Amino acid sequence: MNFQFSSLLGAPYRGGNLLIQGDELLTPVGNRVSQINLVQSTSSTLPFENGKQIRTICVSPDGRLLLSIDQDGRALLINRKRRALLHHFSFKAAVRAAKFSPDGKYVACAVGRLLQIWKAPSLAKTMAPMELHRTYGHCHADVTDLDWSADSQWVAVASKDLSARLLSLHPIDGYKPPTLTGHKESLVGVHLTSHKLQQAAGLLGRAVPHLYTVSRDGALFGWTYTRPEGAEQGGDAAGTAAAGGGTGGGGSEDGAQQGAQQPQQSREYAGGHWRLTDKHYFHQRGAKLSAAAFHGPSGLLAVGFSGGVFELLQLPDLAPLHTLSIGREKLTSLAFSPAGDWVAVGSAALGQLLVWEWRSESYVLKQQGHYYDVAAAAFSPDGGYLVTGADDAKVKVWTLSNGFCFVTFSEHAAPVTGVAFLPSGHAVVSASLDGTVRAYDLVRYRNFRTLTTPTPVQFVSLAVDPAGEIVCAGSQDSFQIFVWSLKTGRLLDALAAHEGPVVALQFCPTAPLLASASWDKTVRTWDVFSGKGGVESLQHSSDVLALAWRPDGKQLASATLDGNIYFWDPHEAVIQASIAGRRDIAGGRLRSDRRTAANSSSGRAFTSLAFSADGSYLLAGGSSKWVCLYDVAERVMLRRFQVSHNRSLDGVLDMLNSRNMTDAGPLAQLDVDTDEDDDLLPPSTAGGPAGEQELPGTGGGKKAPAVRTRCVTLSPTGRSWAAATTEGVLLHSLDEGLLFDPTDLAEDVTPAAVVACLGRGQHLRALLLAVRLGDPRLVQHCVMSTPPPQVPLLVNTLPPAVVPQLLVALAELLPGSAHLEYLLAWARAVCTRHGPAVQAGTLGGGPVAPALRSLQKAITRIHDDLSSMCESNLYTLDYLCTAGTSSALPLGSGAQQGQQQQQQPARRPRRRQQQQLAAGT
Repeated sequence: MNFQFSSLLGAPYRGGNLLIQGDELLTPVGNRVSQINLVQSTSSTLPFENGKQIRTICVSPDGRLLLSIDQDGRALLINRKRRALLHHFSFKAAVRAAKFSPDGKYVACAVGRLLQIWKAPSLAKTMAPMELHRTYGHCHADVTDLDWSADSQWVAVASKDLSARLLSLHPIDGYKPPTLTGHKESLVGVHLTSHKLQQAAGLLGRAVPHLYTVSRDGALFGWTYTRPEGAEQGGDAAGTAAAGGGTGGGGSEDGAQQGAQQPQQSREYAGGHWRLTDKHYFHQRGAKLSAAAFHGPSGLLAVGFSGGVFELLQLPDLAPLHTLSIGREKLTSLAFSPAGDWVAVGSAALGQLLVWEWRSESYVLKQQGHYYDVAAAAFSPDGGYLVTGADDAKVKVWTLSNGFCFVTFSEHAAPVTGVAFLPSGHAVVSASLDGTVRAYDLVRYRNFRTLTTPTPVQFVSLAVDPAGEIVCAGSQDSFQIFVWSLKTGRLLDALAAHEGPVVALQFCPTAPLLASASWDKTVRTWDVFSGKGGVESLQHSSDVLALAWRPDGKQLASATLDGNIYFWDPHEAVIQASIAGRRDIAGGRLRSDRRTAANSSSGRAFTSLAFSADGSYLLAGGSSKWVCLYDVAERVMLRRFQVSHNRSLDGVLDMLNSRNMTDAGPLAQLDVDTDEDDDLLPPSTAGGPAGEQELPGTGGGKKAPAVRTRCVTLSPTGRSWAAATTEGVLLHSLDEGLLFDPTDLAEDVTPAAVVACLGRGQHLRALLLAVRLGDPRLVQHCVMSTPPPQVPLLVNTLPPAVVPQLLVALAELLPGSAHLEYLLAWARAVCTRHGPAVQAGTLGGGPVAPALRSLQKAITRIHDDLSSMCESNLYTLDYLCTAGTSSALPLGSGAQQGQQQQQQPARRPRRRQQQQLAAGT
């Protein structure tokens, strides 16, 4: 089964800088990068992983290249448009800031106290994609922020040594970078103002400083540069001569060639002196400034504080525009959109992201993943939604088509241990350690039923019968199974036979049986509906951790603590087969392990099982980095998926570095107070909410969370599966739309052949060639080149496998095209001809549901715009016609009354003409 990584859901924001490129918000999520389209409300995760948690990301000005750097300085260079990994290398130290130059030719990186400028990758053939241009070592402490000038010739850096410096891209003879000091705490941000802002302020009679610096104590300094007298006349020529390698020497031809090859350096900030002209202070009681962002074209400044307050101000007079309180935790990162109307705010302590549109004072995005580990997950009956429950006591429902959470239920007071959809798909049930089972309505978004027990217990398992009328939950402390009626909320029965915690429950799909697994080494089947109690008891040699029914109800799978999976005949109580999966699930070595990974026995057991829709294969996950896929008939492992390569988690590596081991324990787990803590990337702790308080036995403190899979579930459609892991919910799917089949191409399948077919009038052949090439622009070009009378005939002869790509092209063309009637004729012809095949799901060209949703969203948006416009135009034309008629005749005249009587029969045709005219405008 060729499952590929599709998306990452429920992962909170853990730190790192934010970026808004175009309409997309780029945010680090662990060791991956997520892209959120703020206009189309879709979210996706790039299928690339850094070695550790991502600390810094930067994007080229055209949005094509993405550079992601983890906390150790290892970087990935990614082509965002093609989702391809270009290069990976290491800066050999932590990188606190990185930024591409405005022209896209260079990228500046703050590596410790050094500033390194690299040549950005280009289309020219080079030995290495990244080439080091210059290294600057003027700072005495770590560089915290940097900024480029508008001409890509100067770089301003802010450092922890309480000073800022301005460095030139190319060498200048006699130039010494100025040191701008005066702050009392380390600098957080630095910004070089643009010439447009200075000119605009000059028209208003204001002076704008050339450079701004802001520090942790809330001090904002403005620095103005004064050029020496006569520098405007010969400064640039001198700079060109100095950069060109001199004016005299042996050989004029060689000197001319060297001068032509050497880049030219601007002398705009060379030769003069800097002075402090502005001082401003932010007054926040007991709060430090933790984040800052500048928007050069509009002169906006956004600052965030450790108390959760965010302020938006207008430079140069620092006029406050907005003040917003997000919470009580520190704000980690701020970022402006290119237009300056959106501000992205991230808080790693809350795990929350939001995008604020300050002009309309509204939220563009407000998303918060599960702050602690996800414990349970379940697909909806149609496979379009996913419900998750986590240790943060929240239940979230996700839309898989766009990757967004559309509702969050927070009624539980303790970690959620089980979730399930009702068979109708309109409600969700969850069980928690707080002793309640709650049912939520997905239509009205409310908790309509709360199921409790006479005495408080802790629930660790949950099951719903196939009819959606009975709900069962297994307890951890009383070892009982409680049965409720969902309609009445009444407790029907309490089944007591287990001698250990009931860790798994599941109803048989075809028979009135309930299976339960417990740590007492038994799996029991119950007849819940007739009240007969226990039916069979299946004895095991070790504690049972998980179970799963085959969809036909003829087989039951159970996983035990010794790493084995047993297949039972539940009606005869006989073992049919078994799988020894101890070696398959064996994970890496924990940092606290005294033994190697090969000799360790911890984590070598499956804790979650799930059958496929046809029962042919079994998905199994446990307390390790692996998820195994088994063939049920042959009892062999087909494939093994590694849930994470993030070395920030414990248990990922098989071999540990002995240099990190000390007499007191692993070096990473020692509580050593250092002054080099990274505020932008706070450390993550293990143990959940109890681990943050460092309670005994929770493994909290500085201990890194261990990688594990707490739940696996398969979609009813069989096209995707989800795993609830330490980093979030990993979603893998079978998406033929992303696969490239080279056998479908021939020598004559080229873009030139598509254009030639369009020139000869062979529109159907041109469209088929464009689809085979997989180029969306060619498909759109073929759609727009087809004559309107030939659209129905072309759609009738179109193969069904081409319909998904055609619907995607129509959905992308509709929002920005002026040929609305023409594109709607295409959509109507496709839906009329291929509607039955779309409903039956027999197209065979990949999933059609996302394309249909995009098309519906585009048509709905256009309908709303046109309806409001037509309505306003209709009443405007009615008013103009009435006003013109009434003003042409005197008031009270008989002629006017006669004319009104004559116009009375013709009012209805005029009304129809006004409607047609309003629709045309």
